[in-house]
Amino acid sequence: MEHATLSYEGFDPATEGLREALCTLGNGYVATRGAAPESSADGVHYPGTYFAGCYDRLTSTVADRAVENEDLVNAPNWLPLRFRTPGQDWLTLAGGHVLEHQQDLDLRQGVLTRRTRFRDPIGRRVAVTQRRLVSMHDPHVAALETTFVAENWSGRLEVRASLDARVTNAGVARYRDLDGQHLVPVDEGWDKEERIAWLQVRTATSQIRIAQAAVTVVLDPSRPVTTLFEHSAGESAVRMWLDLAEGAPVTIEKRVAMYTSLDRAISEPLDAARAHAARVPPFEELLTDHARAWEQLWRSCRVVVPGQPQRALDLYVFHLLQVLSEHTEHLDVGMPARGLHGEAYRGHVFWDELFVFPFLLLRLPHVARSLLMYRWRRLPRARQAASDAGYRGAMYPWQSGSDGRDETQRTHLNPVSGRWLEDHTDLQRHVGIAVAHNVWQYYQATGDLVFLHGYGIEMLVEIARFWCSLATYDAVTDRYDIRGVVGPDEYHDRYPEADRAGIDNNTYTNVMVTRVLRYALDAIALLPEPEGSALRRRLRLEEHETELFDHVSRRMRVVFQGEGVLSQFEGYDRLVELDWPAYRSRYGSIRRLDRILEAEGDSVHRYQASKQADVLMLVFLLGEDGLLRALASLGYEFDRARLDRTVDYYLARTSHGSTLSAVVHAWVLASRDRSASWRFFREALDSDIADVQGGTTAEGIHLGAMAGAVDLVQRCYTGLDLTSGALRLEPRLPDELDALELRLRYRDHWGITVRCDHDGVRLGIPGSQQLPITAAVDGQERELKPGEVWEVRRRTDGIAPGGSAGAPQAQPHRSVARGGA
Repeated sequence: MEHATLSYEGFDPATEGLREALCTLGNGYVATRGAAPESSADGVHYPGTYFAGCYDRLTSTVADRAVENEDLVNAPNWLPLRFRTPGQDWLTLAGGHVLEHQQDLDLRQGVLTRRTRFRDPIGRRVAVTQRRLVSMHDPHVAALETTFVAENWSGRLEVRASLDARVTNAGVARYRDLDGQHLVPVDEGWDKEERIAWLQVRTATSQIRIAQAAVTVVLDPSRPVTTLFEHSAGESAVRMWLDLAEGAPVTIEKRVAMYTSLDRAISEPLDAARAHAARVPPFEELLTDHARAWEQLWRSCRVVVPGQPQRALDLYVFHLLQVLSEHTEHLDVGMPARGLHGEAYRGHVFWDELFVFPFLLLRLPHVARSLLMYRWRRLPRARQAASDAGYRGAMYPWQSGSDGRDETQRTHLNPVSGRWLEDHTDLQRHVGIAVAHNVWQYYQATGDLVFLHGYGIEMLVEIARFWCSLATYDAVTDRYDIRGVVGPDEYHDRYPEADRAGIDNNTYTNVMVTRVLRYALDAIALLPEPEGSALRRRLRLEEHETELFDHVSRRMRVVFQGEGVLSQFEGYDRLVELDWPAYRSRYGSIRRLDRILEAEGDSVHRYQASKQADVLMLVFLLGEDGLLRALASLGYEFDRARLDRTVDYYLARTSHGSTLSAVVHAWVLASRDRSASWRFFREALDSDIADVQGGTTAEGIHLGAMAGAVDLVQRCYTGLDLTSGALRLEPRLPDELDALELRLRYRDHWGITVRCDHDGVRLGIPGSQQLPITAAVDGQERELKPGEVWEVRRRTDGIAPGGSAGAPQAQPHRSVARGGA
């Protein structure tokens, strides 16, 4: 099947920011937005280049308060290449002289191609074709190839190729009152012998040095090219005058090497960049290696479905791999929620990796491990945060950046009202739950006991300690309460008229805490002696503490409301019902209901209204059976009928103000209303490609939602589960999805193939020297050896378990196993 191409025709200033974000090129080390090389940040265009993990901290004054923020730094722009005909201004897309414009992102090879025809004020036409790549083969290299054709004239074309460090962090309108001047020029220069222009800057506070070096070459010039070097503070440029003959193409290549002082195995960034630039090969050779690297990634990472959804799935996998690639494995970085595609959320790390881990675990588990190591290296800071707050263990921050301190803002701007408001989202302590869940899921998928012993158990124990110290014991009911937190919903960060922030007994938090405690206990039990005893001594983990873990895991309070519905938090059912039809009629989109109500002088705190899935996140993470078992272990009676009522209750009270919401609801509905699940899946697919949040994608993609959309195909609709020591499949394809195919890694087996359709499942394991695995399809279990293929056919009449009328039900199987996968 051919890979999709993302194409845009014509120049539309209103959507240029969206196009630039979606046409970003990256390799896990660095990424550059898809802005035109001749453009600058002007309100329409926003060139941006971002290095993974390159943060800087500045202090601004907002509403008479000093506000400190750490940002992912907008690094020097390596792209600039401007051009003009004799006696005229520089030609630009916004200059009003564009005859044609086409932009194509080749997802298969990771190449952005731009074709534009300009006409200057006296009628001379110039055709410009550009190809751009950020090398997936060599993470320090990017390149731009530009071909000019004078269509109806002959003469000299002036070209100016530069490296520009005069950029700021100004890509998000609501942040522009804050200081964004992160770069301080250090040096610029020109190597005449190597014909290399270079510059070096440092970040203002973190003192990270960033160096770029560029070679600009005219291919096969008809006569010697006049070249002039010029520079100023923060810019290094080369000017050239090309002799164009009517109809004859002339090509320039700009090859750039980039390093920072965060890089390993270098002496100094500028020396490394200059030496590397001198040996960067021509564009075609770069493209060959780059395309080969992408071919390898696509072989293992592509998810294939029939029809129109394939384009969005390809695009989202493409962007996932541009942020989290093989090159990420060697960096000390977390996963920025908005990718390396813009400046929204300041490039901070949230809980969104919870939605990305399933994709990584099944394809690039070593990259998942590197993200867990980012969390482990910041464990001392999390311990200190817990201690400072009066707790034990480790309290991970809601927003993290360079060193793991809490980067969550304490005020935020409501762009609807223009008011700065108190922000209590730092109370989303559940980010630690996400870290622990990811640790356990990593072990389940890989069996990596070495990681668990060396790093994972320590994180699990410290996170468990924190929750046990935060929980308070009610001896009368023999239950534990967790008070003063904020759940995934985010709207409710306090009770109406309350004098303290936070809400009590958030069901998602309380139930997931019990799972974290079980993860910790189960992980400890996995270690053989004497390693287990040695680790307990190192962590100073006494028997009374593990007994506490066990007791809290069995006696946590969960709050219910009428008809056995799980309450989002204690007191949720006493809040006012919102008139949803009235607000939809008045405002159209009410995704950000919190902003609308605040602008009206009201507060979302008063209403039974959720921004995104909160209680229903439990089904997403634990599955229906897992949730029922978790509640049963706490001594609560809860069945599927009560779960159905809970789902219906929150579906009617959710505004879907987060792109993650559609992912979770599609998952929850897959077993009860597959048509509705498919509608949410299509909304998740549209989340960024159609910018459903109304302008936010231009500020950076939503990486969690992208990964979640892919995960709906790879795990939800296949019913894939790895948590019980076996690879289990229980397909539940919507009628709109005829079939799906994917490859995955499980334990030490690479390239396991899975094909599901409405008639059955085909599971194949490549030949290798590895041990067999246990596989199961619709509950039928068998051992599957390397080199074998297992086909299970299904009849599709009746009603699926937990489904609705018309949904396929697994009937008796016909199994075929054969060798030669």
